[in-house]
Amino acid sequence: MPNLTPFDRILVELDSTLKTLFPPIKRASQRAFPDAELSENRLSMKQRKHTAGLMRVNHAGEVCAQALYQGQAMTAKLTDVKLQMNQAAQEETDHLAWCEQRLRELGSQPSVLNPIWYTGSLLMGALAGLAGDRVSLGFVAETERQVSAHLQKHLDKIPTTDEKTRAILQQMLTDEMQHAEDAKQAGGITLPVIVQKIMHLTSKLMTKTSYYL
Repeated sequence: MPNLTPFDRILVELDSTLKTLFPPIKRASQRAFPDAELSENRLSMKQRKHTAGLMRVNHAGEVCAQALYQGQAMTAKLTDVKLQMNQAAQEETDHLAWCEQRLRELGSQPSVLNPIWYTGSLLMGALAGLAGDRVSLGFVAETERQVSAHLQKHLDKIPTTDEKTRAILQQMLTDEMQHAEDAKQAGGITLPVIVQKIMHLTSKLMTKTSYYL
């Protein structure tokens, strides 16, 4: 990124925030949509509603991830860590695009609570970055570990006939596992158990509410 003034940086971050919280009609993805070559199989109304709820949760999780990486990139000290956060954020933007399109296909929409999750995650990311790059990377690794477990559970809950949703979740799972490994290899520490538990409880709250709202 070229040298920017503090005001320019504020505008860039504000633009990123608005694009995350207010999805365009069709968000661009740098990669091909994982389900692009798959046909829509028939789902019952109950299956569509359930799958939409799960995808709304997944989308909320990606909103959180986007804010988390944004906050950490803002406060990270090392340039290579900032670049790693920005690269991960771009892949999370792809995930946003995939989830949003699938929600539209299922006749649903993102969670109305996303601004709350975004704000909280942005603050946590910024604080993690201020605590040091190894802590910040450890936070990424633990977040992605929990997200990966969460996606695996959703893969088990999605109807086997829903190949489109499954393809999206499988690619997201692959990406999240890679993000976790990259963060560990870059020097991320293992977070204290109490921090892991707090993160898990927060994630559980987001999951329960975003499924319905």
